Amino acid sequence: MKIDQETRKKYASTRDFVYQSLKENMISLKLEPGESISEKDISERLEVSRTPVREAFVKLVQDELLEVYPQRGSFVALIDLEHVEEARFIRRHLEKAIFGLACDHLPNDYLQQLEFNLHMQKKCVEVRDYDRLFLLDEEFHQTIAVGCGKKRVWTVIQQMNVHVNRVRMLSLVKYDHLETILFQHEEMIRLIKYHEKAEAEKILAEHLDLVSKDLSQLKETYPNYFK
Repeated sequence: MKIDQETRKKYASTRDFVYQSLKENMISLKLEPGESISEKDISERLEVSRTPVREAFVKLVQDELLEVYPQRGSFVALIDLEHVEEARFIRRHLEKAIFGLACDHLPNDYLQQLEFNLHMQKKCVEVRDYDRLFLLDEEFHQTIAVGCGKKRVWTVIQQMNVHVNRVRMLSLVKYDHLETILFQHEEMIRLIKYHEKAEAEKILAEHLDLVSKDLSQLKETYPNYFK
């Protein structure tokens, strides 16, 4: 988890740097569900004082990614399947509406951004770069939302998505869905370009349902990760 100085410069404050570093490591499962972490350990690993770590811990508790027990310590939260299902429900319905708007009209510069994103995804698939593909997947959907004037809606989706994202990463690595995700994104761009609303909503549903199809087997394979 040691981060270079250039990466630190991206953040407005040390607290934001610590918070984002921990959150990214939790979502990527480099910090595993149920793992014990301490303010002292994190401050040493990230080479910061304990105050911003303490502040970051508070935010992570609010995100339901961290659980703090008096006299016992702090632990990366287990994945809550009820939370996963609720977040999936919200995302599916909100993104369906966004894709409908995109099929009516998505400005050309946003389509170009999607094409470039897809180009980068292909490179990730070639080298099996799961972490980078995950980030590009998020960026792909965000670009569509922003292009439709729904930036705040995307923020709402992301606020609910922390448990889903951990399952998505687990599923991505375990079942190697890279080619499937790439194909679905290619289809989304094509269908948006040709204003095929019903088909775009269908492929979006298939895309978002990848996680739910893997859930029961993931829980059997990684029982210690789930509530």
